[in-house]
Amino acid sequence: MNFTGTWKLADVSVDGFLAGRRQELGRLMDGIQEVCRFGAPGMAIADELGYLREHEVTPEFLLLWSAGLTGVPEPLEELAEPRVVRRMCRMGADLQLTQFLQALITAAICAEVEERAAAVHIAEILGIASELVDPSGRNSPESAFRMWRVAQLPGILHPYSEAPESGRAAFRAYDLELEKVLASA
Repeated sequence: MNFTGTWKLADVSVDGFLAGRRQELGRLMDGIQEVCRFGAPGMAIADELGYLREHEVTPEFLLLWSAGLTGVPEPLEELAEPRVVRRMCRMGADLQLTQFLQALITAAICAEVEERAAAVHIAEILGIASELVDPSGRNSPESAFRMWRVAQLPGILHPYSEAPESGRAAFRAYDLELEKVLASA
């Protein structure tokens, strides 16, 4: 939606969006594969889901993508109103980038990737994703990191968390290394 210049769903084309961004998307997918140590079968899941090919973008999809943070308006048809679509897209982008960072870090920890090296790659991947989400600069690796730090990290590091101490230590290490990388950006 951010690339259409409008917030009307009728103006959205996934193929149109992807057409000029195949190189960035390839770099994103290669980065994910490298940092998370995914093999070909794991990476094939992205293609099987169908998000990277033409599909209809509906207000209901955006509502789910943004976790319903905007609420469900009455009447329901208001979901397609440009002001509601814009809000769902912006909230969804923030949410998705934060969850994406959590998934990258979790996968890297599970793959036992060394934190310092992975942090540089994760920051690069997050930069590509941020640019794909919105080229205006509204989203950035730094803002996604800060949102992740307050939305995800406390639940892991809280004294009553069920996360094992080794997991807590790994998340703390990634937090520290990402801070170093992103603070110098």
